[in-house]
Amino acid sequence: MSRRGEVFDNPVTGERVVVLVHPDDHPEGVLVAQLFVEPGGRVATPHFHPTLRERFQVLAGRICFRIGDEERELGPGDAAEIPAGVVHDWWQVGPDVAEVVGEVSPGARFVEMVGTIFGLARDGKSDRKGVPRPLQLAVTASAYRDTMVIASPPEAVQRVVFAALAPLGRALGRRPIYEEYLHSDVVVEPDPAALAMLDGDGRLRR
Repeated sequence: MSRRGEVFDNPVTGERVVVLVHPDDHPEGVLVAQLFVEPGGRVATPHFHPTLRERFQVLAGRICFRIGDEERELGPGDAAEIPAGVVHDWWQVGPDVAEVVGEVSPGARFVEMVGTIFGLARDGKSDRKGVPRPLQLAVTASAYRDTMVIASPPEAVQRVVFAALAPLGRALGRRPIYEEYLHSDVVVEPDPAALAMLDGDGRLRR
């Protein structure tokens, strides 16, 4: 069964995601989703993806991206691409909800990791920025270091710290991901304007 229209939200960061194309439904494992970001909302922390490429196009509202050393404010019709390995950050700008259609390729492990982070935030198990608490972060970050790495502290420091904390976290019952967070009982009909941004292969149009 298609997972189009599943909804995932993060009340801490002000993000709401509606799945347009789930990796389970795409032959190349691509994720495409419509992201709604409330005023004041932003991604939990600057980070990079060692093996993933992200592409974004703004549908409504405004959002600011910092990609590497470049900062750009984007409005409707504007687009950004983030290559693998490049540190980036983003946040909503102005009084209106920002609506962005984004593609992540490959997307399967990204979905698992972000679904878990969102679920932990909903259950009050993250800090005020939406980052999982230290033992959980160590377990998840160690298992998904190919998918996402936070920008600070330096990666070498993270490896040492997480290597020390992750065994304790696992012993106390923390898991890298939680299946209960990876599916949503909330399903909506996706915005036709967002679906119109997909090409015949189910990817975000260039």
